[in-house]
Amino acid sequence: MYILKALIIGLLGLAVLGAAAFFVLGLVSQNGEAPGLVDGRLSPCPDSPNCVSSEEGTAPEKAVEPLAPEAWDKLPEVIAAQGGTVIETRDDYIAAEFKSDVFGFVDDVEFRRGEGQVHIRSASRVGHSDGGANAKRVASLREAL
Repeated sequence: MYILKALIIGLLGLAVLGAAAFFVLGLVSQNGEAPGLVDGRLSPCPDSPNCVSSEEGTAPEKAVEPLAPEAWDKLPEVIAAQGGTVIETRDDYIAAEFKSDVFGFVDDVEFRRGEGQVHIRSASRVGHSDGGANAKRVASLREAL
């Protein structure tokens, strides 16, 4: 019985430490910002699997299709309806943030208008994997548009 109690206490301790680590990462992500344009294009995705992009040269497993040009004017409304906050708007660029409900992780979603289409990039600010959240977000935005 003693071993069972010790095991339960140990597991509870690990769960608390894990939750605390996620909470801290969530706070860290809230202090960043979208990478913005690099040489007139959305930043490339990092090596981690928590990013998708429609920019040319994106790895196939991270590639999504660009949006139609008529989506541009609807983006701020659709972003807000999906729980995001527009942070920056320019003639050719929109940056938005989406915050997760539980730990407050912030993901950046950026849009670039050009070449008769709207490119999109959605990426987590911290961590390695996102469980497919950014790809799902892009699909949800596309459907709403």
